[in-house]
Amino acid sequence: MGQKRTYKQYSKEYKEEAVALVREQGYSVPEAAKSLGIATNILYRWKDKIESQLEGKSLSTNEREELKQLRKEVKNLRMEKEILKNCLLLDQSLLIRNTTLVYT
Repeated sequence: MGQKRTYKQYSKEYKEEAVALVREQGYSVPEAAKSLGIATNILYRWKDKIESQLEGKSLSTNEREELKQLRKEVKNLRMEKEILKNCLLLDQSLLIRNTTLVYT
């Protein structure tokens, strides 16, 4: 039947060198893609990603990991805060109930 499609993986260095052909050596994207034997749209995607990283518009892999970890930590802290708030409300409720029982 149908075979699962496999995609070629390119190293980060290879992508950077391919983009350098366009950015630093004056090749057009179609020229560079043809000489490297890759699709033009792939090289455009690599170029856009690298340029946005250089301009600081996108997050690096490390920054993305840190953001993921920080979001997880914030979620846990919010959950702990909610639990503590509920415990405090329960404590106050029991205190009011016990105080009411003592004075009646």
